[in-house]
Amino acid sequence: MQCHHPVAEGARIYNLFPLLAGPMDRWRMHMVRARDMGFNWIFINPFHYPGFSGSLYAIKDYYAINPLLLNPQSAVAPLDQLKHMVDDARALGLRPMMDLVINHTAVDSPLIEEHPDWYVRDGQGKPVNPSVWEGDKCVAVWGDLAEIDNEGSPDRERLWQYWIDLALYHRDMGFEGFRCDAAYQVTDCLWQTLIAQVKGRYPETLFFAESLGCTIEQTIALARAGFDYTFNSSKYWDYKEPWCLKQYHENAAWAPSVSFAESHDTERLCKELSGDLDQVRQRYLFAALFATGVLMPMGFEFGFQKKLHVVKTRPSDWEETDVDLTAFVRNVHGVKKSCSVFNEDGPIVVLDGGDPHVLCLKKSTFDGRESALILLSKDRRTPRSIRAAGLAVHFPEPAALEEVLPQSTGKALAEDIAFELPPSGFRVLSRPHPIQRPG
Repeated sequence: MQCHHPVAEGARIYNLFPLLAGPMDRWRMHMVRARDMGFNWIFINPFHYPGFSGSLYAIKDYYAINPLLLNPQSAVAPLDQLKHMVDDARALGLRPMMDLVINHTAVDSPLIEEHPDWYVRDGQGKPVNPSVWEGDKCVAVWGDLAEIDNEGSPDRERLWQYWIDLALYHRDMGFEGFRCDAAYQVTDCLWQTLIAQVKGRYPETLFFAESLGCTIEQTIALARAGFDYTFNSSKYWDYKEPWCLKQYHENAAWAPSVSFAESHDTERLCKELSGDLDQVRQRYLFAALFATGVLMPMGFEFGFQKKLHVVKTRPSDWEETDVDLTAFVRNVHGVKKSCSVFNEDGPIVVLDGGDPHVLCLKKSTFDGRESALILLSKDRRTPRSIRAAGLAVHFPEPAALEEVLPQSTGKALAEDIAFELPPSGFRVLSRPHPIQRPG
């Protein structure tokens, strides 16, 4: 059964990268900054005790904390330090989200000896390392990881219960959401069972499927398994090819999605764009307004250019820059919060504005009662101009739409005026309509 119910307020996720932030007792200043930029979630990559490689995603012990994230001088027990951090985030009005990594463990995890039937093994009985294949060619192998056999394990009942107990343990601690790593590589039946168990005790818990790299069919299957959000690939859209909007519309019938202009797995956007801050702003604006949810990793707001690394990054990699996008991000989030249309994966169509160098998007709510116009200049060198008259015919009440970004000017779409777009510029017209929140 298809489901495209709008959410009350989209997830605005700040990714606090633990290896860059350092010990947890130093995280408050980053969480305060995230709150002040208008984020409502704080997402933390794995903080568990890693295996020999030191990778955040090679977890050796799910019930111990990575020593790099602890204050060695603190008299507070490691798990209590984690609990204090979670409580601090919630006190700031941020919903804490953690990574749930259940497709693999570190290759040196004691679970391999304690529960040998939980792992995929080769013909010699050795644990299999996860890999990526392109056709008949293996393009990547993670030698520090051992693949879990969530689907075919002869001890599947106890294995699944281990993951359910793990999720409930952290939910009891105060984590209100789970980003599920490589979700499409885990059997849908396990997700259905785990999500149902956690939501049975904590109905407000949200599950986010890390679905990048899989087919749209696999993404839809995850939504049908009970995930509240999937991740979309709009970061890679060239504003022209049809695949992005096609995937968006197919997925929107089942679940809202999360966009990002940059993630911990990608190069820093500021580096990709050679420091072009106009382009950086435009891409974040697009990500924030395109989908229900948006994610931003730590450092994006300061134009960081050094890629985050799940093994090597350290607090000393914090960059001193003259870039500060915090006010811009806060303004974008303010518009996102004020308009229902930006808190749904509602219908998006491309309009012909008469200039091929300007992308004109009309986004509407599912019920069709609200619409917005997003204008994005694809020209990085020359100013562009779009006249309102040619676009007004696509809106039932063009006079109700006013420019809300870059600032409220009172310009209405019904007026026969020109919207000037500087290089890499943008204009957003909408009718601010505060979304309905429970209670």
